[in-house]
Amino acid sequence: MTTPILISSFAGLSVLFLVLWLNRLFLLVPEEDREFKDPLPWLLRFVWPLVRVIAYHVCALLPFSYLGGIEARLRRNGVEYLMIAEEFIALRLLSAFSILAIGYIALAMIHEWNPAYLAILPILGYFYPDVWLRDIRKRQVNGVLRTLPAYLDFISMAVEAGLNFSGALELARKKAPPGPLANEFGVVQRDLRAGISRANALKRLAERINIQEMTSFVNSVIQAEKMGSSLAQVLKIQAEQRRLERFQRAEKKAMEAPVKLIGPLVLFVFPTTFIVLAFPIVMKFMQEGLL
Repeated sequence: MTTPILISSFAGLSVLFLVLWLNRLFLLVPEEDREFKDPLPWLLRFVWPLVRVIAYHVCALLPFSYLGGIEARLRRNGVEYLMIAEEFIALRLLSAFSILAIGYIALAMIHEWNPAYLAILPILGYFYPDVWLRDIRKRQVNGVLRTLPAYLDFISMAVEAGLNFSGALELARKKAPPGPLANEFGVVQRDLRAGISRANALKRLAERINIQEMTSFVNSVIQAEKMGSSLAQVLKIQAEQRRLERFQRAEKKAMEAPVKLIGPLVLFVFPTTFIVLAFPIVMKFMQEGLL
């Protein structure tokens, strides 16, 4: 009787010490101020305290060169105001452990114990946040290319009406279609309020989005500011050019559509059609004894 009691007591104390240790880790993490940061997606809100604990106690020990590369990547994908490099790496680690735990439970339920699965699952989980970043980047580029002409029209009209560039950006964010470009111009306004010059704020915008159309717009605005040219006229020319490029991209996609349809037609539509057409002929031959 004594041995089970000792084992139970030791297990209870172990659990108690583990809970106290985890509570201590959470208390050591400084409180986060997200007043000037982007709101978290609904799924991240549930795991964010654990992400911050891992980032503070583990990921902060990584080399600054590695963290700098991650920070630059987050900046290019437009999530620099959502999380920092340490938190992104912590999200990677948490994703790897979560996928491993889910995979382990699923394998236990189907009684399939394959070590290869348990080795692959954490790798997939670790790189899932990278897939999420690529998806954000793709949606960001598509949204910017789609709404940039409209934003340039609103900015040029506001500048012609007498507003300065910052006021024109604010008006365009309110009146133009919603999308990633509204968030990016919001970041530009944050930079301007923080004391960064307009040229540097626009250069940072071009570096974050990193597409030719936005780089051309930024260079034109900076050049017009340096040369004293009419900013409204430059914005009009840029808006017309971006609109023409959007039409050309639409025409290109329309011309590519028939080529992209060949694969689904050959793999799915044609075989089904041939089966439907050939079935009565085959049945007729079988009834006449020819097959």
